[in-house]
Amino acid sequence: MTAGDDLTATPRLATKAMLKHDRVRDVELLLLPERVVLLNTSSAAILGLCDGNRTVRQLVEKLEHDFEAPDLVNDVMSFLEDASGRGWVVVT
Repeated sequence: MTAGDDLTATPRLATKAMLKHDRVRDVELLLLPERVVLLNTSSAAILGLCDGNRTVRQLVEKLEHDFEAPDLVNDVMSFLEDASGRGWVVVT
């Protein structure tokens, strides 16, 4: 199952991944073995909610509320599909 298949899926960060805020540069980072990914605001927000407890639907609802933007479901699902393929998140 992937995030693109089901709004009831529960994404979580991969065990090897860790989110970190770089205070010096005021940016969000995704730390992975042997690489660092600089995240934009929306990517950091999505990954920050991937705790294995929330469903994709709940992530979308929270993001739509926080960003005051409707219809984010396709964007969030597309991002999670890509992040899953890169090994950043695990979707169950």
